[in-house]
Amino acid sequence: MVYTPDAAAQNEPSEPQPSVPPMVALSNISKTYRNGSKALVNINLEVKRGDFLFVTGPSGSGKSTLLKLLYGQERPSEGAIVVNDHDMTKVRGNRLAKLRRRIGVVFQDYKLIPRRTVAENVEFVLWAQGFTRKEINRRLWPTLKMVGLQHKARCFPDELSGGEQQRVSIARAVVSTPPLLLADEPTGNLDSDNSMQVIRILKKLNSIGITVIVTTHNEQLVRMSNHPVVQLYNGYLHQVRR
Repeated sequence: MVYTPDAAAQNEPSEPQPSVPPMVALSNISKTYRNGSKALVNINLEVKRGDFLFVTGPSGSGKSTLLKLLYGQERPSEGAIVVNDHDMTKVRGNRLAKLRRRIGVVFQDYKLIPRRTVAENVEFVLWAQGFTRKEINRRLWPTLKMVGLQHKARCFPDELSGGEQQRVSIARAVVSTPPLLLADEPTGNLDSDNSMQVIRILKKLNSIGITVIVTTHNEQLVRMSNHPVVQLYNGYLHQVRR
């Protein structure tokens, strides 16, 4: 082989790349309610940035509690939680409110504002965060198009199907481009066709870099996916598929 500076450089050991902290890290997390009920027991979980994770388990297994801990609605009884480089056991007040702006949340029951149109429901998040009218318009229409509802922008929630309402909920959750999206049983009230449509949208969001964590008891959806799966059962976490 002819020696060249480029060849020498290729043979030199590359410098180690700095490790990227995970999006979510739970260490020895337990949650016990005042009545003594144990929702979560000694949970250890790490979700890397850009991952798509399914959390399965029957009703009452602790799935919703887990997500509430991640966006700060609940606090653990024991252990440490870090979300997007923030210690969730220490964040309070305005700091917590600012952090929640970087976490999109999709609920099973949609939680749309009945007297506001589709566009107004989605815009509301941006108004609350102080975006200008110009920036709101720049974000609103591509987001509605992504979930296939640009033609329903002036409709009210009660004029939409359940699947359409859930897609509005997703649009509202991601219009501010959060790095983390939490979806709590997003297909729980939907038929199979609408469920698949919702999952396709979540996968599309994941493909552009958003970390997605979905809780579900729909085993069929999970089996049709190649994403990692963990299961909660009686508050304990089990690895199902990496």
